[in-house]
Amino acid sequence: MARESIEKARAERNAALIETMMLAASADGRVEPVELRVLIARVIERPEFEGTDAESLNALVENSVKRLASAKDLDEVLTSLRERLPEHRNRLLAFGLGASVAFANHKASREELGLLKTIQAALGITEAEVQRVVEVVQRGESLAEVLGEPPELLLTETMVLVGAADGVVRESELMTMFENLAGDPVFRDVSRSAAEAALKNAITNLATEGLPRRLAVLARGLTTGAQRRKAFQLAVRVARAEGEPGKEELRVLELLQSTFGLADDEAKQLAKEA
Repeated sequence: MARESIEKARAERNAALIETMMLAASADGRVEPVELRVLIARVIERPEFEGTDAESLNALVENSVKRLASAKDLDEVLTSLRERLPEHRNRLLAFGLGASVAFANHKASREELGLLKTIQAALGITEAEVQRVVEVVQRGESLAEVLGEPPELLLTETMVLVGAADGVVRESELMTMFENLAGDPVFRDVSRSAAEAALKNAITNLATEGLPRRLAVLARGLTTGAQRRKAFQLAVRVARAEGEPGKEELRVLELLQSTFGLADDEAKQLAKEA
């Protein structure tokens, strides 16, 4: 039941994100090919849509068109978006995706700008956030620059991947994770409640999306050498929570090493210093 609820929430979020983009694309009464290309490019880039194949994407787009066409007015659409996007971060993402489509031709039309203002007001996006989004979109950069993908969450997820390698996160592994969250300087700005939420989110992500997809997300989100080295060391600590790592833990460590592009001698040194 919990898994079904998680998958339903994810599906509703993704549908709302697609609808925001289609709403922006149709603001001036027509959907141009360049706008659809931008929509597809943004979907491919975003981890929220990880694992969405071409057929599923087509279904999302078709369903969003039907939903928008059947709505009695714009207020109904915006109310639905707010309900399916309760978190501000996802609302900001939706606005960013809509802006990406509106500026697909490098300059938004008057109708598209007007719609963006309406979406901004409906989703509670600040003027400062709007400015950052537009600057990033016009430079053609990733929306991660605006959303600030939290590296702490991804570092936490790295520990969970190893802890769940054999299918069970043991108490000793969980305690090691909490010790890392409480004592490692990289988490100094993370409160206990935020740390607990990060662990729950990481476990949920792994359960719903699987190891290969989450490794791909980590590879895109942890981009600096320092972040990747820290992530590997945190994973090693969890792998050693009950002594020498088992074959499952070692396999995940090898996958992380490959994902982060760490040479064998570098990985050995990091493990030694962990």
